[in-house]
Amino acid sequence: MIDKLDLLLALSREQHFGRAAEACHVTQQTLSAGVKRLEGQLGTRLVQRGSRFQGFTPEGERVLAWARRIVADTRAMREDVATLRRGPAGHLRIAAIPTVLPMIAALTVPYHLRYPDVRLSVLSATSDDILDRIENLEADAGLTYLDGEPFGRLTAIPLFRERYQLLTAVGGLHDGMDRITWAEVGRTPLCLPTPDLQNRRIIDQQIRASGIEPAPALESNSMIVLMSHVRTLRWASIMPAVLTEALGPLPGLRAIPIVEPDIRQTVGIVVPEREPATPMVAALVGLCRQVARTLGDGALSAQALRSCAAQ
Repeated sequence: MIDKLDLLLALSREQHFGRAAEACHVTQQTLSAGVKRLEGQLGTRLVQRGSRFQGFTPEGERVLAWARRIVADTRAMREDVATLRRGPAGHLRIAAIPTVLPMIAALTVPYHLRYPDVRLSVLSATSDDILDRIENLEADAGLTYLDGEPFGRLTAIPLFRERYQLLTAVGGLHDGMDRITWAEVGRTPLCLPTPDLQNRRIIDQQIRASGIEPAPALESNSMIVLMSHVRTLRWASIMPAVLTEALGPLPGLRAIPIVEPDIRQTVGIVVPEREPATPMVAALVGLCRQVARTLGDGALSAQALRSCAAQ
C-alpha cells in the first residue's frame, strides 16, 4: 500500500495527473491505476475525476493526512535501520527563508564534515512555504522565523535573534550616520523585499508604527537585485544584519543599524515532531543546539559564523 500512498501524495503536490506521474517516474496510466486500486482497497472514492484532476473528495483529504504520516514513518523506519549498519546516510533537504541563506554554511559545513555520506539540499522558500514543504514531505527541516508562528506538530529550536540595518550606498543621503530610526527610514526612498516574505511584513509593521505608510519604489524577492539597486544611489534597502555580515565587506555599500526601536526576531530550525526522529534529522537538531550555544545571546556576527562552521 505504501507505493500507492506515494502516488496519492504526488498527486496532492502536483495537482495534475501527468506531472504527478512524471514526478513518480511512472506512466500516467500506472498512476491512475494505482490510485484506483487504493480506492478499491479502502472502499471509497478519493479523487474527483473529469477530463483533468479536479481535487480530492472529503474521504481523500482524510486519507492524505494519514498518507503523510504513514509514508513519513515508513521512510524514517528504513533510514533508522540503515543507519545501524552504516551511520547517517541519504538525502537531507533544508528549506530556508531567503535572508538567512548566506549563514546556512554554519550548519551545512560542520554537518557534512561529520556525516559525509549525507547529501544536502538547501532550498529558498517563504516561511509559509517552508511549513507546507515539511508537511508534504518535500523538506526535512526548515530555517525560518519562530516568533508567533503556529507550528503544530513541529519542533522549533531557536538559533539567533535577527536585527535590522539600512543598506545604503557610500556617497548617498546617509553618509556620516552611524544609526538611524525607523521614522527616518520610512522617509527614505526604498527598495524592499516582496510582500510574500515575512521579512517584508516585519519591515512594514515597523514603518507603520512610526506613522508612515510603506511605499517602496521597487520590490524583489532577490537580495542581489535589491543590492544592485542600492548601488545606484537612488534607493536604500532594509536587510537583516545576518545577511550583510555573512556576505562580508560590500564595496560601495554600508549598513546602518536601525534603532528606536531596536527590534529583533527569533530565527530557528523547525523539524517534524517525531519520536524516534530520523537519524539525519536528529543529527541536524543536535548540531543546531551546539550552534545556538556558540551564538550565545544571538548577536550573529561574521566571527560567530566562522566559529560555527569550524566546529
